[in-house]
Amino acid sequence: MKNQVKSFFKKHPGSSFKTKEIARKMNIKDDNDYQLLKANLHQLESEKFLSRNGKRYKLFTLPETNRLIGNFNLNEGGYGFVTPKNSKTGDIFIAARNIGNAFHGDKVEVVLFAKQKGKNLEGQITKIIERKRKEIVGQLKKSKSFYFITPDDPKIHRDIYVESKNLQGSKTGDKVAVGNISWEDRMLNPVGEIIEVIGKEGTLLSEVTSIAREFGIPVSFDKKSVHEAENLSAEISEEEISKRLDFRSNNVFTIDPVDAKDFDDALSIEKLDNGNYKVGVHIADVSHYVKASSSIDKEASARGNSVYFVGKAISMLPEKLSNNLCSLVPYEDRLTFSVIFEMTNKGILLNHQIAKTIINSKHRFTYEDVQKIIESSDGGFSDEIILLNTLAKILRNKRMKEGSFEFFTPEVEFRLDENGQPINILKKEIKESNMLVEEFMLLANKTIAERIFSRGNIPFVYRVHDFPDEEKIQEFSRFVKSLGYSFNLKAGKTAIQFNNLMRKVKGTEEEGVINELAVRSMAKAVYSTKNIGHYGLGFKNYTHFTSPIRRYADLLVHRILNKTLISKTGKHYSLDNLTKICEHISTTERTAMEAERRSVKLKQIQFLQDKLGYEFNAVISGVANYGIFVELTDILAEGLIRARDLEGDFYVLDERKYSLIGKRTKKQFRLGDRITVKLVRLDLDNLELDFITSENQVH
Repeated sequence: MKNQVKSFFKKHPGSSFKTKEIARKMNIKDDNDYQLLKANLHQLESEKFLSRNGKRYKLFTLPETNRLIGNFNLNEGGYGFVTPKNSKTGDIFIAARNIGNAFHGDKVEVVLFAKQKGKNLEGQITKIIERKRKEIVGQLKKSKSFYFITPDDPKIHRDIYVESKNLQGSKTGDKVAVGNISWEDRMLNPVGEIIEVIGKEGTLLSEVTSIAREFGIPVSFDKKSVHEAENLSAEISEEEISKRLDFRSNNVFTIDPVDAKDFDDALSIEKLDNGNYKVGVHIADVSHYVKASSSIDKEASARGNSVYFVGKAISMLPEKLSNNLCSLVPYEDRLTFSVIFEMTNKGILLNHQIAKTIINSKHRFTYEDVQKIIESSDGGFSDEIILLNTLAKILRNKRMKEGSFEFFTPEVEFRLDENGQPINILKKEIKESNMLVEEFMLLANKTIAERIFSRGNIPFVYRVHDFPDEEKIQEFSRFVKSLGYSFNLKAGKTAIQFNNLMRKVKGTEEEGVINELAVRSMAKAVYSTKNIGHYGLGFKNYTHFTSPIRRYADLLVHRILNKTLISKTGKHYSLDNLTKICEHISTTERTAMEAERRSVKLKQIQFLQDKLGYEFNAVISGVANYGIFVELTDILAEGLIRARDLEGDFYVLDERKYSLIGKRTKKQFRLGDRITVKLVRLDLDNLELDFITSENQVH
């Protein structure tokens, strides 16, 4: 009866009816059915499906101001939020029953409910404007009578049915991509067709391909781009060399991670007759090979950046460019775009030159190689490396004093076997060799941005970082004070306050969580044509110039720089065009980060597969009313201790204290606390880990 009434009103969306009219049109004659009709009309009114004016009912509608369009974000608890575009209403809460047939990430229309005092703004999704995903990746499974796909992304909350005629030769257990997805009725599951068989579940290639497909990251290059790349000549003409500063006889070398294949930056240093130093930062001249509007350029622009999964990278440029022509490999002539600094032994910058150059790298160092030289003062090019490190430390100290933040984000690296399975996970250590390279890259990026900014209104790609949200900083301040540390918002520059705090907590149990919360309180850095400065670095002008093999922003900067300072030929990018590109590459950067995190999480969980029942040291990384999130100290994998598994008491969330507190015992589980946990459940499909505190047992 209820569904029949709903169907009736949907067929007459603009009309209103009395109960007797509805009964007549629906051919209801029995008195019991009439009473049931009245009950359903009343219920549908309370559910805001219908509205009533006197004795007349009609479809419930709201003014256009109560209809907003935004992006839907699904939460682990089954509910979600819609973030409206260009609206000051803030996020709109969507209860699980009001999600309709929306997937995570979809652009949707939401109808707002009347605001209730003390509650968040709430609404109901009424229409899908645009699906975020045209295809979904998952594993093919079979029940007794039908096939279905279990999505890899845990935020895709429904399995997708596939008819046997649409299997495309795939077999149960295969990793597949499903497209042509139709989902009309939320009471039923979505239906789709398999459009690609990715491979056997569990292989490194199928894992990387499936994650890339989930996030809309292209895995292979189109034929035109590959053909263009293959036709590029490795030969450098004498005419080209004559236009450039020749550094081929200088001691130029690269310093990169041990597993790097694309080397896009190199360093050199020499002592001048006047006692000062000439430091060269040499960057691969990708713009010489990749011309604007070429097939390679269009594809690089669409990708925005390279993506680094565990065990495999997906490059922004075809391999001939990224690992060959543009990579600054040792003992080969390579075209570069360089910033050459003259500085004193006190790190004072006297002048700089920006020039097209040619180099021939004399050595390929890893960070570990350089660290050994720094610590022992022994090895090839040790004089140059020690000098560069001395200057880098001076530059770093100066930068910190001027308001640059000193945060770290702990990361892990994996040791994989021949099948791509993790056999060990190690925490990455940031040492002086890493900071040496970073400091000169920062200096080059800052110098380029200052130079362009000084030329006036030239449309340019800046790397900007906005001021943090004041409310978040105040919340952070309250938290660190609850741990016994001072953080006075009125005592001067926030950056200096942060750096003083980080020095105080260095080596303490709270260091990791305070650093993590500090990072969370910050805005995200993005690309923009509006130069608002870089708050985190304390720079008024900053850009990205030093990694054009793996970031499209840097390639754009090279082109603008060449047009403005070197060749002074070719067209400038228009402000509108560059603004759109900045928005796009900021989005692709965020997408790449999410995909890389998914890859790391998958490998962490694979590593823990045979470790059920093991105990681990952990730190509480988050608290919620349903439990506490913990991060394992050694391998940084994150999981959940459910509140129901905290035995001996009933625990309640205290948001101001960032704690779950026992009502009877007053025992606290506080953000940042170190605890010992036991792994009790592992879900590889949904990338979930469940723990208990080691003194508790789940029955």
